[in-house]
Amino acid sequence: MPEPLAVVTGGTRGIGLALSRRLIGMGHRVVAFYAHDRESAEKAEVDNPGLTALQVDLADGPAVADIAARVLAEHGAPAVLVNNAGRNIDRPFLEMSDEDWTTVLDTNLTGPFRLTRALAPAMIDAGGGSIVNVGATTGIRPRVDGINYCASKAGLLQFTKCLALELAPTVRVNCLIPGMIDTEELRTRWRLDDPERMAQTLDEIPTRRMGTVEDVADGLAFLVGPAATYVNGQKLIIDGGQFMW
Repeated sequence: MPEPLAVVTGGTRGIGLALSRRLIGMGHRVVAFYAHDRESAEKAEVDNPGLTALQVDLADGPAVADIAARVLAEHGAPAVLVNNAGRNIDRPFLEMSDEDWTTVLDTNLTGPFRLTRALAPAMIDAGGGSIVNVGATTGIRPRVDGINYCASKAGLLQFTKCLALELAPTVRVNCLIPGMIDTEELRTRWRLDDPERMAQTLDEIPTRRMGTVEDVADGLAFLVGPAATYVNGQKLIIDGGQFMW
């Protein structure tokens, strides 16, 4: 019997790569989508037998339809779909262009909508599965200079709940929300190589440490695993208690 398939967007580096690796460890074949970083994608394939990397721009509707059709034709229906890919274009609201807004919304919210719409029927026909949307704490708590990103992640939370209603009981849908996870991108964006900024950040986290990508992968393993068969339409926040929503 072939290994079950998992599709992970943004699955070749950072948090997404950790999610892909965990799914491989759980016995899945993984098709990992990436947008631009071919070098990281090729390295992910070499380092992780069982991972196939495919390039797609999730903001491009026809490209999403094409890649979904390719996955179904070449790999079959996924048992797991992880909508992880995200895009940041930070600007003050009054300086934000239409393109800044639409690029982020098209990637972070419309992309998951299109991809899930394309793959969910096959998941249902195959007998079910699990969809996990990867949100962000800023989808609940706002920040300055990120109204496009915050709006997209807030929308993803409601998208999760609506999907959970409509795809039940065959497919479960939940939202995984990482907090301050120690990745190269986050350190750069928040200038955490500055010891003072890092100390200020840790002061806000009751566990007094940054999260790891493996912490997030632990959450995914729970949501798609047998211990969560009665968990649907929920958000799992992995933030060390920083916000306690």
